[in-house]
Amino acid sequence: MNRREYNMAVKEFSGRLFGYSLKYLQNSEDASDIVQDVFEKLWKNRKKVEPDKVKSWLFTCAHNAMINFIKKRSRMSYMDDVQTSDVQESHTKSYEMKEVIEKCLSQLPPIQKSIILLRDMEGYNYKEIGDILELSEAQVKVYLFRARNKIKKQLKDLTVLV
Repeated sequence: MNRREYNMAVKEFSGRLFGYSLKYLQNSEDASDIVQDVFEKLWKNRKKVEPDKVKSWLFTCAHNAMINFIKKRSRMSYMDDVQTSDVQESHTKSYEMKEVIEKCLSQLPPIQKSIILLRDMEGYNYKEIGDILELSEAQVKVYLFRARNKIKKQLKDLTVLV
C-alpha cells in the first residue's frame, strides 16, 4: 500500500469507521480516538495490508481496539465502584426508545453487538461482516439471530414492567 492508497482509504472509510465506533462506544471522543489509532496502525502496517483488503482490515482492527478499550474501561469502572460503594444512585430514569435500544445493545456480548451494528446500522452483508470479524457467514447469521432474540426478549420484559 502506498501513500496515495492510504489517503484514499482514509477518505473512504474514516466516516464509516467513526460511525461504527460511535454506535459501539456511545462517546464521540472515544470513537474518534479509536479511528485515529486504527489509521495509525494502518500506516505502520501499510506494507503488510493488501489494498483490496483494507476495508476488512480497518473494521477488524477497530473492532479489536473497541473490545480492548471496553475491557480496560470496565476494569477502571470496577475500581471506581469499589472505592465509592457508599454512594447509591437512583435508577428511576425515563428512557426514550433510542436509549432503551442502546441499553439493550450494551448488554449484548461484544461479538453480537458488533454484528448487530455492522448489519443493522451500517448495512454490511453477511460476507463482509464475516471478513471483518473473521467469522464464517453461518456464524454471523447465528450470532445475529441470537442477538436479535436477546434484544426482543429484553424489550418484551421491559413492556411487562411498564
